[in-house]
Amino acid sequence: MEAASGETRAKILAVAREEFSERGYEKTSVRGIAKAAGVDSALVHHYFGTKEQMFAAAVEDAVAPALNAPDILVDGPLEETGERFARFVFGVWENPTTRTPLLAILRSAVTNDTAAAVFRRLVASQLLRRVAARVDLPDAELRAELAAAQLIGCAMLRYVIKVEPLASADVEQLIARVAPVVQGHLTAP
Repeated sequence: MEAASGETRAKILAVAREEFSERGYEKTSVRGIAKAAGVDSALVHHYFGTKEQMFAAAVEDAVAPALNAPDILVDGPLEETGERFARFVFGVWENPTTRTPLLAILRSAVTNDTAAAVFRRLVASQLLRRVAARVDLPDAELRAELAAAQLIGCAMLRYVIKVEPLASADVEQLIARVAPVVQGHLTAP
């Protein structure tokens, strides 16, 4: 019985990721997720609570492996953090498993306060605080946020809006060009 409930919960999460990714936060409903998963909407509420909690669970579950592994951001010389940060962010976006939920959250965060709060919480807690802790300057948090803004802007143009030639450029070329700018945000006077 317990294994079946775990499978049902996982199926609901997978369907929720697809629905949020395809429809965005605003147009996705708990009822629609339940219908697509072949379960009663009360079961979705039982496992996840509100739509906001469902969205957070769907996104966090999908990107947690990538976001829980940013030791590469703080390991190594400070002067190489910009490249490691750029490589990490592009690596997460290049991976189809993490790209789909990131597309859902980024698209939704632009138009919805709830989705924006989930995005802020993920980015702030998993990435920015760790990067800022590495930068020994009075405005470390602002520097980390500017570095992240550079990378999120690139992700938005490349993966969401798909502006060419950025959208089809070689990822190594992008990292080589963006990493020094990210490093500048982190450590330049």
